[in-house]
Amino acid sequence: IELKRILDLYGRMVIAGHWRDYAIGVSPDAAVFAAFRRSSERPEIRIEKRPALRTKQGAFALVSEHGLVLKRGHELPAVLAPLERRLMRLVEE
Repeated sequence: IELKRILDLYGRMVIAGHWRDYAIGVSPDAAVFAAFRRSSERPEIRIEKRPALRTKQGAFALVSEHGLVLKRGHELPAVLAPLERRLMRLVEE
C-alpha cells in the first residue's frame, strides 16, 4: 500500500514534467525511494522508512537533495503532503 502511494505520486510528478527517474534501495535498516530530475544527478527527494524510529520520531522521512529532513512522521500521507502541495503548484503553472 505504501509503495503504491509513492509510485502514484511519482507518476503524477512525471506527468507534470518534474521527475524523470527513480531508484529503490532496501537495507536491513531502511527502505528508500529516491526521485531524480535527471538520472545523472543526486536524487531531488528521498522518501525513507526506518522501522527502528517508529516509536520515536516516526518511521517515515522526507529528505531533500542536500540531506536535510524536510518532514518526519508516523503516517506516510502526512510526510508526502509537501510534495502534494508542490505538485498542485506545478499543475497550475
